[in-house]
Parts: sequence; C-alpha cells; structure tokens
Amino acid sequence: MIIPPANRLQTVEEYYFSRKLQQIRRMIADGIPVINLGIGDPDLPPSEATIESLSESARGPRNHGYQPYRGIPEFRGAIAGYMAERYGVPFDPATEILPLPGSKQGMMYAAMAFLNPGDGVLVPDPGYPTYTSVSQLAGASVVPYVLDERHGWQPDWEELERLDLSGVKMMWVNYPHMPTGTPASYELFARVITFAREHGILICHDNPYSQLVDRGNPLSIFVVPRAREVAIELNSLSKSHNMAGWRIGWVAGRNDYIDTILNIASNVESGMFLSAQRAAIAALGSESGWYTRLQGEYAQRRTIGMQIMNMLGCVARPEQAGMFVWARIPDQERHAEVFADRILGTTHIFVVPGSVFGKNGSRYIRLSLCSPPAILQAAGERLAGFLHRGRTGMEAV
Repeated sequence: MIIPPANRLQTVEEYYFSRKLQQIRRMIADGIPVINLGIGDPDLPPSEATIESLSESARGPRNHGYQPYRGIPEFRGAIAGYMAERYGVPFDPATEILPLPGSKQGMMYAAMAFLNPGDGVLVPDPGYPTYTSVSQLAGASVVPYVLDERHGWQPDWEELERLDLSGVKMMWVNYPHMPTGTPASYELFARVITFAREHGILICHDNPYSQLVDRGNPLSIFVVPRAREVAIELNSLSKSHNMAGWRIGWVAGRNDYIDTILNIASNVESGMFLSAQRAAIAALGSESGWYTRLQGEYAQRRTIGMQIMNMLGCVARPEQAGMFVWARIPDQERHAEVFADRILGTTHIFVVPGSVFGKNGSRYIRLSLCSPPAILQAAGERLAGFLHRGRTGMEAV
C-alpha cells in the first residue's frame, strides 16, 4: 500500500534548478569541467562585521533558545532604519516590520494569509517561478500577465485592463525584475499602485535586487503615496549582503497586513536564531561604501557577461540591474531550452533558458554574474576557443 501525495502537489513540480543541478553534478563527477553560470547564488562573503557579530553572539551560552515570532526589537529597528536610510520610507518597527526566514518563505506566508481557493493572482510572465507555485499551493487561480521587450519588460496596462479582474485579489510585482534585469522607477510603481487601488488588488512587491543597481538610487514601492493601502514589500539580505544561505528577510507593510501574515508565520516557525539576528543588524548597518563596492563588482562582471552573450550571438539590453544578464537568442534558434542545452553539451557552460520563467522567456537566456571575474573570463575564453576551432557564428553551439 502506498499513500498518495496531496492533490495540491499536482499543480507544482520539482524546481527546474533542482533537476538541472543534479545533471551538472553528474557531469562534474564524470570529469567534465562545467562552468556554472546559471544560479543566482552570491559567491562574495558578507561584511567582516556581520561574521564577527555572528561569531561573538553564538558564543553566548544563553543565546540559543527560542526567540520572539516578531524578532527582537533591535532587529526590527535595524530593518526600519535601513528602509528609512536606503529607501527614504519610514516604518514603525514595532508593528509594520516582520522578520522572515528568507523572503521566499514570506511568499508562501503571504499566499496562505491572503488567498482563498479560487482567488485570482496576477503573476508576471516571465517571472520568478515561486510566485506561481505558492499561489497554486494556496489553491488560487494563476492569471499570467505579459511582460515583453516591446514594453520594456513592464506590464501592458491596456491589456491588463481588458482582463476579467473581478476575482483577482493579489498581484506579484518584482522590480528590479528577475530575470530581465529591468530597473525600478517611480513612474512604474505609481502606475502599479493606481491599478491596485482601482481594482482592489493587494500588491506583493518582491524587492531583493534593489541595492544592485549601477545607476540611480534603490527604490521601494512605498515611495508612492498611499501605497501602504494596497501593498506589502518583501526584502532579504540574500543578494544585497551576500547572505543567501543565512535565510534572513522581512516583510514590510501596514500593521494589519503584517498581523495577518504573522498568523501564518507563528504557526509554522519558532522565531529566528538570535545570533543570526545580531549579525543581520550588523549587515544592515553597513556604510554606504559597502553597497558602492558591491555595485561596482557586479558592474565589472556584467561587462564580461555582456561580452559572453555577444559571443553567443545574443542581444542584451544595456540598462539591466541585478546579478544576471538577460539576452535574446539568435533568430535562427528554435527555442531557448534547446539552445541552452546545446551550449552546455558542447562548451560545458551552463546558462538558464528563459522558458523556465514563463512562455514569454522562450526566446531568451539568462546568465548569472555570481562567479568571480576570472571564472567569467574563463567561460569567455572557452567559448572563444570553441568558436575559433574552425566554426563560425551560432552553428558552433
């Protein structure tokens, strides 16, 4: 006798990267020198002060017990201070900030907290696949909204208005956008908030890449007046402070929205490790030079990534932000997944097909900048050598 899984799992499948990384591990075990340019996993360390804070606190014999579900006051205060300083938006740390074990967990909490079975959820295509999976796990109905290059990877508002929005309760938004790297702007956020207020939709803005901008200041959706009526914002230390494995994030919003999410969080977790909170306080207190240096590092890597895309015959928009390069594949290529698999099979360089992020990504590939410049340059040299060995153009890969 075999006990069947829950019906809800029929709507989701194993994460693409989980499957693909198994293949790459097998290739490496077989002696194939794969260069992995697929995953957005920062290779740089957190600040020294962050590591020292963790180490010092972890030595405290009384620092290993359960912690408050809302996090310690000092941590919430550090988050509120960070948002005021970096984004210019004030929050009450006692009622409008909730620490999370990573913003991905927060996505599940938000879906469970606000969505009933059958509710509609607007999800970007292309977009982060987790928006779809958490919505489906909550029993909601996913309504994709188109992002395409013609509209600068921003919503087509006329098309959105033509949809039947009567049952839509939530909309996932993410700028700087993953995977396309489209930067945030005040005008975009203002349009999102206007749309949400007109239709009574809760905006869930996912904002982990906001510090990784080469030009301009980082933005929060809360810079728009009255955004708090219809929006919450998720953020984390994963990308902005090189702390992906630490699983530290938060959600910000008006107090009743935060309390609603806390009802879910308090039933499935038991508070964050105190020493991790202490370290996060140190990370959030980083001086402005920390972010400038991080932005400069990714700008240098992006230059190399753009060169690799050019060698592959792909076309990338220059104004991208974040830790990836998104590029359109050559016209003669049939599909991004076939193209990416051929690159992996022939050059042993792993890039991600844009179809992973939705059908509107089927003509694009994504390259991660989470490798040192030397590795990126090695990938470029490997590709150049392959192209030079009697092959020209995209026929080489």
